[in-house]
Amino acid sequence: MRRIKRLRLSARATKKLREEQTNANTKRADGTLSVEAEWKRARQNAPLKRMAGPRERCMYCGDSHGTDIEHYWPKAPYPERMFRWTNMLLGCADCGRIKGGKFPLVAGQRALVKPTIDDPWEFLDFDPETGNLVPRYQPATGGTTPKGEKTVEVLQLDRREALAKGYQKSFRRICSKIEEILPHAAPDAAALVHALTEADDHGLLGWCFRGLGVNANPLVALRQRHPGVWAACERAFLHV
Repeated sequence: MRRIKRLRLSARATKKLREEQTNANTKRADGTLSVEAEWKRARQNAPLKRMAGPRERCMYCGDSHGTDIEHYWPKAPYPERMFRWTNMLLGCADCGRIKGGKFPLVAGQRALVKPTIDDPWEFLDFDPETGNLVPRYQPATGGTTPKGEKTVEVLQLDRREALAKGYQKSFRRICSKIEEILPHAAPDAAALVHALTEADDHGLLGWCFRGLGVNANPLVALRQRHPGVWAACERAFLHV
């Protein structure tokens, strides 16, 4: 999972969504709202595809191709959010099927990582041995993050074999690029940043340079041997 920067909509698109939501609210009030029928007319959204990057990956798993608009707050139980731009993500068929209408709340607050607001690696951890995403451990509490727990549970991020293999492949590519430059006396930081960007298909550079990956090899070796290159990577991947 990677952090996503939400694009601003044009004034025309914003107006259109506002009109659609007002129409849906009116129909809901008079008991004639069909959520699926209303949504079917307006489910294509080019800005979401641009937000997802050139490979148009699912904003939850980061692995599969994003095929449809996903409602962070599910549209059936929360039709008042159906046409809100801030409630839309690009999702894949697997994540959409697994998540369905589930939306956990803890003390009335959302308990699912939202990649356009949250830094996923504050709540999630990556296990290189299994390839799974798991809740991040909090030393201060001796437990894992509640938002991480719910996100892993709802999206089954620790039980999807094909997804795990994809994450492992990305991590191996990242490790290979770092190991290539470790013996060099003065490696090119910009070249490494480019190589790592090309190698990462799953948003793992956030885990490597902001999350608990900073304690894994060969990340530790890079930081110790080439602190200047490490600092350049930290700056480059601050928001990925």
